Amino acid sequence: MSRETELVIYDAAEHLRWGERALRAGVPPFFDPRRRSLVRGNVLVFGSIGLGYYWSGLPEARATLLLVIPLLLAMMGTADTIRCLQKRWNCYHAGVLLLIYADLMAVVMLGFLLTYPFVLWISHP
Repeated sequence: MSRETELVIYDAAEHLRWGERALRAGVPPFFDPRRRSLVRGNVLVFGSIGLGYYWSGLPEARATLLLVIPLLLAMMGTADTIRCLQKRWNCYHAGVLLLIYADLMAVVMLGFLLTYPFVLWISHP
């Protein structure tokens, strides 16, 4: 194999790697689902709480199945937060556990907002 052939093969492989990077360059790391992100998980969960409160119309109980969307978004955010756990115990691991507990409270809260208007013995005493 001559030296020119080796350079061409190397350049082609480098070009492929550059093309993959260029495809990902248009997407910020925040939106890349292959990466673990605590910020993305928290934004999904807390944004879904705000959206859920807005759509539920509290204190008047409106029965709407649109609340399934924020509930699913909160579950996706919780799953993204769970992905950030580490195998060894340290302060970062403890903080992620606290965020997971907060996410679970948000999921339960959104589940309550979804089911509250349909359960008559709770909503109409």
